[in-house]
Amino acid sequence: MGEEKIKIGITHGDINGIGYEVILKSLRNPTILEMFTPIIYGSAKVAGFYKKHFDIPLNFNIISNANQAIDKRVNLIDCVGDDVKVEVGKIVEENGAFALKALEKATADLESNAIQAVVTAPINKFTIQSESFSFPGHTEYFEKKFSTDASSLMLLVSDCLRIAVVTGHIPIREVAERITKDMILKKIKILNESLKQDFSIIRPRIAVLGPNPHAGDNGVIGNEERETIVPAIKDAGESGILCFGPFPADGFFGSGNFKKYDVVLAMYHDQGLIPFKNMAMETGVNFT
Repeated sequence: MGEEKIKIGITHGDINGIGYEVILKSLRNPTILEMFTPIIYGSAKVAGFYKKHFDIPLNFNIISNANQAIDKRVNLIDCVGDDVKVEVGKIVEENGAFALKALEKATADLESNAIQAVVTAPINKFTIQSESFSFPGHTEYFEKKFSTDASSLMLLVSDCLRIAVVTGHIPIREVAERITKDMILKKIKILNESLKQDFSIIRPRIAVLGPNPHAGDNGVIGNEERETIVPAIKDAGESGILCFGPFPADGFFGSGNFKKYDVVLAMYHDQGLIPFKNMAMETGVNFT
């Protein structure tokens, strides 16, 4: 017998959004089922609607739990039931609960190792807010579920570029106070370990960006680089991590200097995601 494939849970996100279109179009290629066993956490009714809407000849194996998943089939756990109506492109407040039910079920199965990873389709971050979900995004939700010390990392990945961020979904006015030496060093260590463990890079080369224009110009424009980032990079280097910078963000990407490194660590969300989405909007994924 061959080695059992990993099971990957796929949450359907907001049912009026692009989630089902992306999921069904991705899984209709039978060769992808050779790589892993997919389990959609969603709605049989909604999946059927989009299957017909996009004319995708895909059959679902409806199951009640992940242990019933069949290899080389598109498995689906119905977390919603029939009390649901698709209104493509519309924001419907009740749909937040449907997205949350799928996310909670997949997370529980991940925690019990019934599945080995979760891929999330987009949620509506407004309608999903509730007593059970008071987070700005999936990253913070998973961090709360599986970590006690803010030890997650948002890493954007494509064939041409990898970018991680020290701070994620927070207002810009809070960025400077969150950028501490300890936080940067923690993110560098998580990033280094992930590149070795998840991407099989033996000795990752990490580039670190400065938050200020021109990386502070030696304190003329800001002191975060000299007082916070440089000491963190020094400590990382003393622990054996190949870490370089801080680099001015605009020139770093404009010159193509990013190509010399395995990953870039940005200080805040848009500093990293704007260049990433400019270069990899159609091919990139968010890897937590």
